[in-house]
Amino acid sequence: MGTEERVAARFNNGKVLKGYVKDFTADSEMVFLDEAESGMNHIIPINELKALFFIRTFEGDRVYREKKAFGVSPSKGRKVFIKFKDKESLIGYIDGEVPFQRGFTLTKPDGTEDTGFFLAPTDTDSNNIKVFVVGSAIENVTIMVV
Repeated sequence: MGTEERVAARFNNGKVLKGYVKDFTADSEMVFLDEAESGMNHIIPINELKALFFIRTFEGDRVYREKKAFGVSPSKGRKVFIKFKDKESLIGYIDGEVPFQRGFTLTKPDGTEDTGFFLAPTDTDSNNIKVFVVGSAIENVTIMVV
């Protein structure tokens, strides 16, 4: 039995659904989301999403301003800057090896393509616990060198 986690699913078209997922992994090709507000069950192909934000609360803190800079908390891995196809950006840390081969293709160790990767936010006080970034939504990735 898996653990249910609170998420905000950001779609490529800008739509956001908030709810719960269970047993989601970086290998998942579908997201099974139980919508918090309506209780509806959604089966979402991963490529329809930009990112899946694993969050502390659905409401967040409207007055809190997330610190979007490196150095506001201890380093948790490799520093990366991600630019999405919709021109929004995100910074954070990748734990472990960089999942990119030959440009921006996400690859697994066996050479097959990956759907995305987990990113730890730079601000540990933000509402985001971790973010699953969907590879097909990325325009550019920059690995920040120390």
